[in-house]
Amino acid sequence: MAKTNETITMKGNPLKVEGRCVEEGVPAPSFKLTAADMSDVTNTAYAGKVLVLLSLPSIDTPVCAIEAKRFNQEAASLSKDVVIASVSRDLPFALKRWCAAEGVERVITLSDYKYRSFGHDFGVELPDLGLLARALFVVDKTGKIAHVDYVSEVAEEPDYAAALEAVRRSL
Repeated sequence: MAKTNETITMKGNPLKVEGRCVEEGVPAPSFKLTAADMSDVTNTAYAGKVLVLLSLPSIDTPVCAIEAKRFNQEAASLSKDVVIASVSRDLPFALKRWCAAEGVERVITLSDYKYRSFGHDFGVELPDLGLLARALFVVDKTGKIAHVDYVSEVAEEPDYAAALEAVRRSL
């Protein structure tokens, strides 16, 4: 589990990452993303909730799919005050299709395809690939970052136990 985006690799090869690292204890950056129904969604929609943001390269890759499905399962044991959202550059139509095919109902899928600001604002922009790096952020009920995990190797999963512990501490 890494607290910075300084060294992120894909299959061992270093990747160029843009954007400032998000730090624990500070307010989460504002965001504007696109939901599966093509509506705009901002961070204000989750005010007063614990928000888990899963930054993913693409839902159509094996590790991203595993991560989204795992959090979908974990969501069943979490409070209704917890919202889990995946963020990728996948088109909203593809995200909606994937969720329906995989039975994922508790993870909200959001897309950064239109505004392309989430990657830079959260320090997960992979400019050479046009994708987002794998990372996980827990935002507490007051809107502050409670947990950061910049996954050092894009092809690996995040630290689920640490993320879920941060969620429970934030309730």
